[in-house]
Amino acid sequence: MATMPPRSRPGQPDAAQAWFASSEGAALLDSERDAVESALGELPGRHWLWLAPLPPERPDGGRGVILYPRGLRFGGDVSCALPLPLPSEAFGTVVLQHVASPGAAGRALLEEVERVLQPGGRVLLFGLNPLSPYRWRWRGHGLQAAEPLSWRRLLRRAGLEPGAVSEGMGPRWEPVAEPRRQSGAGLRAAYLVRADKRSLPLTPIRPRRLLPVAPGAAVA
Repeated sequence: MATMPPRSRPGQPDAAQAWFASSEGAALLDSERDAVESALGELPGRHWLWLAPLPPERPDGGRGVILYPRGLRFGGDVSCALPLPLPSEAFGTVVLQHVASPGAAGRALLEEVERVLQPGGRVLLFGLNPLSPYRWRWRGHGLQAAEPLSWRRLLRRAGLEPGAVSEGMGPRWEPVAEPRRQSGAGLRAAYLVRADKRSLPLTPIRPRRLLPVAPGAAVA
């Protein structure tokens, strides 16, 4: 992981990214690394999309696109904002690692994820656990936490089918990497929610435009 966060405005580092670049944030990201790398390698014949909180190291032999927040936009393989300048139904796996918020911006991002995901593809969403004692370590850094149930509702609203059980990840108290996972969020700092895009949705959803590639995107 990078040690210096991108800046949202000249001379002012983004508080959330600064936290993930700290030793406390790094302990959480190190705890999630195996889960992320396993997800990106599950479907070797398909491309993946990874939205990370900081510029990450690209997996060896990875076929995919990496984006990370840069102020109100994204940097990485493509410099862009929403809507993402990516082809519809182009990715078999999408990883959202602490980049989605439970507000309007998060809902818009999930709609874009549903659009770019292939039928039968999977989303892995990493969220911060508001019940964890570790929340005191990110307090005041502009990070938003929400319970897994809230994300399941938002994923369903976007046309995705979330799993019934989340996985707790990361430390509980001390900033020490903990790669072992548990069933349910418990008191772990973060959790993982998986959701699938069905080939045929259970309920009708509003048709969305199919975008080959949006104009005006800058390649990093």
